[in-house]
Amino acid sequence: MESTLPPLFDHMDNVDISSPNDDTDIFKSAIQSNDVLSSPKDPAIMEDVITTSDERETDGHSIEITVDEPQKMGDGMNSYLVYKIVTKTNMTKFKRRQSIVNRRFSDFLGLHEQLVERYLRAGFIIPPAPSKNILGATKVKMGSQQNAESGTNNGQEWVENRRASLERFLNRISAHPTLRFDENFINFLESEQDLPRATNTAALSGAGVMRLFNKVGETVNKITYKMDENDVWFADKIAEIDTLDTQYQKLHIAVKSLVVHRQELAHLTGNVAKSAAMLSTCEEHVGLSKALSQLADIEEKIEILRSEQSNSDFYILSEMIKDYIGLLGAIKDVFHERVKVFQNWQHAQIQLTKKRENKAKIELSQRNDKLEPAQKEVEEWEAKVQRCQKEFEDISAEIKREVERFELNRAKDFKATIVKYLQDQMVFQKQILKYWEGYIPAAKEIA
Repeated sequence: MESTLPPLFDHMDNVDISSPNDDTDIFKSAIQSNDVLSSPKDPAIMEDVITTSDERETDGHSIEITVDEPQKMGDGMNSYLVYKIVTKTNMTKFKRRQSIVNRRFSDFLGLHEQLVERYLRAGFIIPPAPSKNILGATKVKMGSQQNAESGTNNGQEWVENRRASLERFLNRISAHPTLRFDENFINFLESEQDLPRATNTAALSGAGVMRLFNKVGETVNKITYKMDENDVWFADKIAEIDTLDTQYQKLHIAVKSLVVHRQELAHLTGNVAKSAAMLSTCEEHVGLSKALSQLADIEEKIEILRSEQSNSDFYILSEMIKDYIGLLGAIKDVFHERVKVFQNWQHAQIQLTKKRENKAKIELSQRNDKLEPAQKEVEEWEAKVQRCQKEFEDISAEIKREVERFELNRAKDFKATIVKYLQDQMVFQKQILKYWEGYIPAAKEIA
């Protein structure tokens, strides 16, 4: 069975905002607010919030990626979602100017693992892929039957949220001056054939269990091994990233709480509207009954506004903060990779010292038959020490360039997001004020 999952806010597609007297003109702003981070319909806004235009069009190269039309394939727990990816570009490494392919979520995770395997060791910050959500996926898998029984669109918001996250993930990769030309990334966007199944992304697979053990080992290594940092820049940046991560986590929790409370406020406002409407029907005073009926209408309209404010809080502010928490985690990963390279360098130096000591003992014992092999071992480890040192210097230099690029993008992203968010909130408040100002005459007519 194949069913198309519609995006959010479809009920507002035909709203006309041309007339200032239209009570529904605020809804268009809510749609635009949602589009900033979740809708592929406006590439200009996407570029402002996710990536800077100068990065996306370096040396005349441009690329625009949209993820759209999530479709449910199959039935029950064996079902899965497939996303349509549309790519438009003038890059010569791409075979076509426009490509349309279908990919499932595991394909995105597989692409991320390929990029990490190839570029993390070189010092590149790999944009994180959206995390798995077993509860949300289960709701979608079982959603058809539940929707038929309850008449609700169970899981639709989760699907839209994931679609938007996947789109941002691809656009962040396409904005990277190196990752955008990776052959795996290009194949992901262009190949019309199904990609090899990324079985190691399954949570309950053998590879998934091994990955869990590896993560535990990495965590223990991070805790137990402390690198003596001689580079002041890295010492300052590590502390700065840790502080930013902590504060972003707190801000994200606060914004999520704001979303919940705004939703509760919308629900309570709706209750007021219903109660006022019921009271107006049994009120014998004609003027008061009319005023209560109009009050119910106003409260009902404000309920919708509160709900759209909640959407603005979530899709513009909360999701952007969540993305940057993930990016800060990616920076920590590349910092740790540098520590691992340093460990290899130190290990090579220790081994070189041992080989030299062994060679010195052979020379003192005058065992000339073992002198030549010992000398070769010393030369091999000297070469390895040089390679490890160069690798450490290279990854350190690349990380500095990557963090500088990240900081420039972060400032621009936050500026565009905050400005858009404030503009939308001002529109919401003005509309509420307009509603109450229109109600004042009705209230004064009560005699």
